[in-house]
Amino acid sequence: MAPLPPTVKRLGWVSLFNDVSSEMIYPLLPAYLTRVLGAGPAFLGLIEGVAEAVASLLKVASGWWSDRLQRRKPVVVLGYGLSSAVRPLMAVAARPWHVLALRVADRVGKGTRGAPRDAMVAEVTPPGQRGRAYGFHRAMDHAGAALGPLLASAFLLWRDDLRALFALAAVPAFAGVLVLLFGVHEASVPRRPAPGPGPEGAPTAPAGWGGPSFRRYLAVLAVFTLGNSADAFLLLRAQQAGVALALVPLLWTAHHLVKAAASTHAGAASDRVGHRNAIVAGWLLYALVYAGFARASTPAEIWLLFVVYGLHHALTEGPERALVAALSPAEGRGRAFGLFHAVTGAALLPASLLTGWLWQRHGPATALGVGAGLAGAAAVGLWALVPSRKA
Repeated sequence: MAPLPPTVKRLGWVSLFNDVSSEMIYPLLPAYLTRVLGAGPAFLGLIEGVAEAVASLLKVASGWWSDRLQRRKPVVVLGYGLSSAVRPLMAVAARPWHVLALRVADRVGKGTRGAPRDAMVAEVTPPGQRGRAYGFHRAMDHAGAALGPLLASAFLLWRDDLRALFALAAVPAFAGVLVLLFGVHEASVPRRPAPGPGPEGAPTAPAGWGGPSFRRYLAVLAVFTLGNSADAFLLLRAQQAGVALALVPLLWTAHHLVKAAASTHAGAASDRVGHRNAIVAGWLLYALVYAGFARASTPAEIWLLFVVYGLHHALTEGPERALVAALSPAEGRGRAFGLFHAVTGAALLPASLLTGWLWQRHGPATALGVGAGLAGAAAVGLWALVPSRKA
């Protein structure tokens, strides 16, 4: 098996450092908001929904911008730099709306970097290795996401001070920016074709939109995401089922270790069996896991479900991006990835608001059961409407 390109590996290290920083904070935010700042589940849904929606909608603009610039790296540097600058300010938040503002600013950075970074990976990787390349990148991302909560737990066992912990998150974030600045080099961006008529005088489709299969893919992805609310709800569910707060970061670590261990192999397997088929399997597994979270009542059940939930991510995250690359034109790939992230982000806000509302009015079983049903429907739709694309 040929080695992955150096740019893919270094971008993986950038993501690892960034996620160490992010995940030192994220799994503790539900407890910080509800116990320290007095916010409820609905406000938690608002924060995560708005933050992720802003991030994903910005990916359309950043992807289009990188296509126009014919440069990806400056946009990626801007995104990582912004997140690294604002995230540690969580240490001085005193009101729930402070957390909302900082979380949105952090996700603005994510929205700026995501689409051009994914396009960079596609442009330096042969088509037959893209599932593995995206799987590797996600594995490094999840390795950082596993290490971050582990460091957080170790710090809290030594010193029970959330604000000091949040401030320390600046260190790995800065390390990731340094790797990006001095270690990552991009390939040339394919030039956009001159506008003109298509076959038999028909107008050409806008670059980045792809064909009908790409649009159908985005449609079923929106259905899935509508049931894919913020993971903060699962962390809240863990506390309700009796998982001690000091162990919540370790639970999050175990979840990310599964993703880190399985993502590269799952991505490589999707190159062989077809990216669509891998996604369908992962979405069906998600439906089963959410149905389990709806009924779980003991810490042991929660730990098992978080481990299996990691397998869902491994099965889908790399193949979802590889399918975007396969269904979109090279000269508009930045916008294609932007549209991919925008669709998921636009659905995240109603998804999180819906889950928060259902949770408060009807309880977690109803809220999570609705998510399971939507995931199952999306899996059927993807199988029926989008052709399988092998590498």
